[in-house]
Amino acid sequence: MTIDIDNILELLKANKSTHVFNPWWESDPEHDLDGNSPRVRREQLSQYLRERQGAKVLLVGEGLSYRGGHFTGIAMTSERILLGRMRHRGIMPEHVFSGIESRRTSNPAVRENGFSENTATIVWDFLTGAGYNTRDFLFWNAFPWHPYDKTKGLLSNRPPSPSELELGRPVLKTLLGAFRFERIFAVGAHAKTQLDKMGLPSIKVRHPAYGGASEFKKQMNLMLTQF
Repeated sequence: MTIDIDNILELLKANKSTHVFNPWWESDPEHDLDGNSPRVRREQLSQYLRERQGAKVLLVGEGLSYRGGHFTGIAMTSERILLGRMRHRGIMPEHVFSGIESRRTSNPAVRENGFSENTATIVWDFLTGAGYNTRDFLFWNAFPWHPYDKTKGLLSNRPPSPSELELGRPVLKTLLGAFRFERIFAVGAHAKTQLDKMGLPSIKVRHPAYGGASEFKKQMNLMLTQF
């Protein structure tokens, strides 16, 4: 099976929302390393998808975070993971992808060691700690772009609105058509709402942020042992 990654990238280009950052097609002049950052994020997402053509499990989150996909281009994945700065947790850059060199896109003056995202650390720690083949799992979001708080600027997060979730459905539908997932997990309420509205059967698990790490891992382990 060959995935049409260019088609997915073109769909991601089409976001029309306000107060939303598109990391693959837009620059963040204040926080990006340089003008090549969107291209790097496109390349990293493309490689991530390419290495998961046989993925069996889809985890759908809410939206990109400024600490995660805003700078990596990959859902639930932080720069510190890609930069090898989570090795002490057993999370290696090659767990994400290995076919190209992983790179940062944030300016070191903003965050010297790259951005770290709690959700990303918990999710990847779960997969690697339990010994799963990370290529069997693909991460995405109900709203694939980064919604931010207009009063706080790009280094902030906010929940996607119902109309924004609707904008994310064509991208998610295309992704589901390109892969052959055997099981879909909704990570949190927004993801479950999105998947339900699309008529897609999914298993809701606790979002790992805000004290939900233990419950998330417990629920995932339980569901995956029945897989």
